[in-house]
Amino acid sequence: MYQFFVEPSQIQGNRIVITGSDVNHIKNVLRMKPGEEIAVSNGIDGKEYRCGIEELLEEEIICTLRFIKEDGLELPARVTFFQGLPKADKMEFIVQKLVELGAYRIVPVALKRSVVHLDEKKAKARQARWQSIAEAAAKQSKRRIVPEVGAVCTLKEALEQTKQMNLKLIPYELSEGMMRTRKLIESAAPGQEIGVFIGPEGGFEEAEVELAMQSGFMPVTLGKRILRTETAGLTVMAWLMYQLEDSGIS
Repeated sequence: MYQFFVEPSQIQGNRIVITGSDVNHIKNVLRMKPGEEIAVSNGIDGKEYRCGIEELLEEEIICTLRFIKEDGLELPARVTFFQGLPKADKMEFIVQKLVELGAYRIVPVALKRSVVHLDEKKAKARQARWQSIAEAAAKQSKRRIVPEVGAVCTLKEALEQTKQMNLKLIPYELSEGMMRTRKLIESAAPGQEIGVFIGPEGGFEEAEVELAMQSGFMPVTLGKRILRTETAGLTVMAWLMYQLEDSGIS
């Protein structure tokens, strides 16, 4: 079953209109025909709209709604990752995999030891690229929403976004005690806003960790081995996914 994302305004009662690049994909790549069924999501309400293709026009595809599925595929808590800005190819990988694992939002953060420094123009272009990767990953993994990839921000700006979060974790190589890490992961619960801060390739500076702790972030260890930036976030997300889906409420 192929899935596509549309704007809420494109769902008009029992009539759904698909526009943009998906038109060419459906017509010329997938070679779909009238009568075939597809899944459509608006990226907001978590619903899957099952519809049948009615007409394949030049610039749009007209579909008719058949039924709506509300099966709770999203995690019952919203997990936001604040990712220390890594090299471009690593960020693309991180976005793709975090979306597949269930992250709600991803925010790239320029830190002191980030090896990449972007001017405003390049930052906007990269953000658009990362957002398109998030959408593709959401389609592939049958997500009902498209996680937002935020604009590149500073540490101070990132911490401002975490004020109302319930659980804040920051994996740090100098942190010790897997028991503490386990207890914090197990405290993740449905309905929470959860923030995870991941350092760049060069890691965090001590002052950055201290600022994060002042904002309520709790240092955790991910084990005895040093993990790369693209591995650390996926490890935490996988643990949180297991904990939240094991709650029996998702």
